[in-house]
Amino acid sequence: MVIENILQTPLSNIVLITGFFLFTIGLWGVLTHSNIIRMIIGFSLISTGIHLVMISIGYLTNKTAPIINDEIKSELLTSVVDPVPSALVLTSIVISLGVTAVMLSYAIQIHQTKKTLSINDCSEMKW
Repeated sequence: MVIENILQTPLSNIVLITGFFLFTIGLWGVLTHSNIIRMIIGFSLISTGIHLVMISIGYLTNKTAPIINDEIKSELLTSVVDPVPSALVLTSIVISLGVTAVMLSYAIQIHQTKKTLSINDCSEMKW
């Protein structure tokens, strides 16, 4: 019965729930762990969850791809998906990749100077 309900729900709802689930797991990982690598993984899960939520919100059921040429009639222009959310997600993926690379480089520098990856051992940066 549960499987039948899952199969009847639209794909965008499943992606939306998965995105919120990944966001929650990432937030839990960032707030509960003191290891820098685990915190970076948590931030990556948060950004992946946000990407999935943005994609699922921008998706419209029974719509086509926004490829418009001379053969498309004007009444079909209302049945296309808005390409802006997809473009924003692609930009966000690139930005989050760069932020993750910077966080990993900071983690390497902290490990080289402190010989540990625990955030609790970085006491000189605390207030």
